[in-house]
Amino acid sequence: MKTSAAIWTAISLAISVASAAAGDPAPLCESIQFDDLPFTICTADPATDDIRLFLRDENGATLGTFGKVQDSLPEGQTLTFAMNGGMYHPDRRPVGLYIQGGEEIARIVTREGPGNFGLLPNGVLCLNDDSAQVIESRAFDTERPACRDATQSGPMLVIDGALHPRFLKESDSRHYRNGVGVTPDGRLVAAISDVPVTFHEFGRLFRDRLRTPNALFLDGRVSRLYAPALDRHDFGFPMGPILGVVTSGD
Repeated sequence: MKTSAAIWTAISLAISVASAAAGDPAPLCESIQFDDLPFTICTADPATDDIRLFLRDENGATLGTFGKVQDSLPEGQTLTFAMNGGMYHPDRRPVGLYIQGGEEIARIVTREGPGNFGLLPNGVLCLNDDSAQVIESRAFDTERPACRDATQSGPMLVIDGALHPRFLKESDSRHYRNGVGVTPDGRLVAAISDVPVTFHEFGRLFRDRLRTPNALFLDGRVSRLYAPALDRHDFGFPMGPILGVVTSGD
């Protein structure tokens, strides 16, 4: 169940003030307003942060929940942020390309099709130990860059600085939505809307506020966030791929 935007904003502000007073870095996740709409954003640097995709445990069983992801981690490792990481079939298999630990589990899909995933251009989030990229799917299929982890979803929200051409400013289709982009300096920025928003509004968040030249829609009505620093753990039905950041104790 999603807590009201006002409460999340107050929590985020309190955490920010406390961190600043203690001389700590800014929190991984924070609540923001864009065009009078509330969003929660989480930022990570691939050069220093352990950003991963999760799908199955060591026995091949689909994890599906933030709690099971945490339980799957070795002792001393903590899930510090997570959200659903791409679209999936009813049995929670990824709809498009999925790579984890260098192993390709599902193949790329480049044809147009039904639903948001098939609203071309769609794209791929490609993660390596020190970098993150969002790449349009057909370009990815041509170039075949090496990815330690990758997830395909769609549609693209921002393509080379431009909104997806099918997004309509006057649209009345509003849902909770989550997505991911990469800033020009290489930081990964994930965002989830705290109220239902249109694709146009969500795309402009990434283009105009988060300044990501390329950004990818991950999912809509099933969008959920795990951000313990904000005391937030959205519950719901089990998911497919999950995007998360892991920290290790000293």
